[in-house]
Amino acid sequence: MISFLKSRWKSIQCALQGIGYSLRTQPNTWVHAGISAAVIAMGVWLTITPLEWAVLLLTMAVVWAAEFFNTALETLLDLLHPQPHPLVRITKDVSAAAVLVTAIFSVLIGLLILGPPLWARVWDFFR
Repeated sequence: MISFLKSRWKSIQCALQGIGYSLRTQPNTWVHAGISAAVIAMGVWLTITPLEWAVLLLTMAVVWAAEFFNTALETLLDLLHPQPHPLVRITKDVSAAAVLVTAIFSVLIGLLILGPPLWARVWDFFR
């Protein structure tokens, strides 16, 4: 049992190193971090429901996962084929497109969830 727990701890450490690598080397992860923090702060301020929290957190997790997969794929491609190649470029572009699509849809989901209570707060403020 101890060896199982040690191996799980090692796996968690490796995953945390991956997050750290992405934050150190990928400027877009800082954009995701800032937006995630703003969404969380707004959700707290607007006192959204547990279901709305679940949707927002899942949405953020999908964007973060897409960014991490994109970073992993680009890093692997740079290792395997450091010189420019049209197929490598296509692969990187499609991977980046996956991040863009998840980000766009996360914005739409965020507007659907946070928009109405935010609008109500703004409207009440000016009344």
